[in-house]
Amino acid sequence: MAGSKDLTVGEPSQVLRRFCLPLFGSIIFQQFYNLADSFVAGKYIGQDALAAVGNSYEITLIFIAFAFGSGIGTSVVTARLFGAKQYARMKTAVTTALIAIGTATAVLMLLGLPLNRPLLRLIHTPDNIFPDSAAYMTVYILSLPFVFFYNAATGIFSALGDSKTPFRFLAASSTANVAMDILFVRYFQMGVPGTAWATLICQGVSCVLSLFFLHRRLRTFRTAQKAPLFSVHLLNQIAVIAIPSILQQSFISVGNIIIQRVINDFGSATVAGYSAAVKLNNLVITSLTTIGNGVSNFTAQNLGANKKERVPEGHKAACKMVWCIMIPFMVLYFFAGAPLVQFFLKEPGAEAVGTGVLFLRIVSPFYLIAALKLVSDGVLRGAGMMLQFMTATFTDLVLRVVLAWVLSVPFGSPGIWTAWPIGWCVATVISVTAYIRSFRRGQQDTVVHT
Repeated sequence: MAGSKDLTVGEPSQVLRRFCLPLFGSIIFQQFYNLADSFVAGKYIGQDALAAVGNSYEITLIFIAFAFGSGIGTSVVTARLFGAKQYARMKTAVTTALIAIGTATAVLMLLGLPLNRPLLRLIHTPDNIFPDSAAYMTVYILSLPFVFFYNAATGIFSALGDSKTPFRFLAASSTANVAMDILFVRYFQMGVPGTAWATLICQGVSCVLSLFFLHRRLRTFRTAQKAPLFSVHLLNQIAVIAIPSILQQSFISVGNIIIQRVINDFGSATVAGYSAAVKLNNLVITSLTTIGNGVSNFTAQNLGANKKERVPEGHKAACKMVWCIMIPFMVLYFFAGAPLVQFFLKEPGAEAVGTGVLFLRIVSPFYLIAALKLVSDGVLRGAGMMLQFMTATFTDLVLRVVLAWVLSVPFGSPGIWTAWPIGWCVATVISVTAYIRSFRRGQQDTVVHT
């Protein structure tokens, strides 16, 4: 059990800080994959290449949705069993999840390869960036096994209270990815596909290493008899968490694609500026989501150990932590948006830079609200309260998509950016209200146990 950490003992604020900060560091490095692709494409190829990578990114989020949802379902159930010290069932949950994830990955690859180009046409991808977008997407789909299994492995490490091992893998692979992006594009002249191949190789190495070390970690948990490889009962428990999480992320991805469709009609310069700015925004939101996943594991372990009273303490501590993290991002994005957007562009045009700067100035002041929502979501998901979790998420999505479409007509692209904070504010009220009703008023009996 070396390297694993019981999140059910110790001061919640200290436990969460030691556990979540490496998770935050991990997601920062993980975002370097996409940031590196955009940076190298924009700096060493040109504005159209940046637009092509950014345009493809919205579709890749559909696949990431499945990987994320599968990983969080596996993580929450594993954390509960670990907290309850049911190690044999925990091992079975892990192998059950990996078998199911392997099957799902194969299906998505079979569907993704032929639907690649039709999806790009569906979102009105400009003709001048269509070939690069299609090439990038093809290579990305080939990397799906690495994406899925790596995501599952890191989720399991987190469920065991180990956030440092994934951090080490990501730090090494992300640094290597930047170097390989530059090598493939600048020196091998492989263009946009070169950025995708560099990412595939680095993710592949990380995936293999993480699965190897996960196997070694699981062997340290001694059980009286050999754990079965597959359990329909545990698969159902994983699915209860995974399917709503997949639907949540999938609908968010579909919503982003619809928004991308609206943005594409404004031309490649607007697409390029948005592509740079939304990568910076996603760095923040994905970081918050990852910390929220850490809160889910904290909640699940403590509920598994029947220590419900620790959950509100963890929620409060996590909110303080993410607010401290968000303030520097808010200041940086609001006041230094121009150089950050220009960083991704080889020849920064006024329209592209102006688009990115305006996006950041509209959304960044609301990061504290988004942080509160995602921490509260983490508690709801860790407690198995998926109906409340989905309600908040879908409210945010529907508002964002509808308002982006409606406001783009009278206000142009600034109307689209305004949809983000409105969706966050309304969904935060729903998520926090559900949390308060379930944990702050003694109604913890509403949560789900494994």
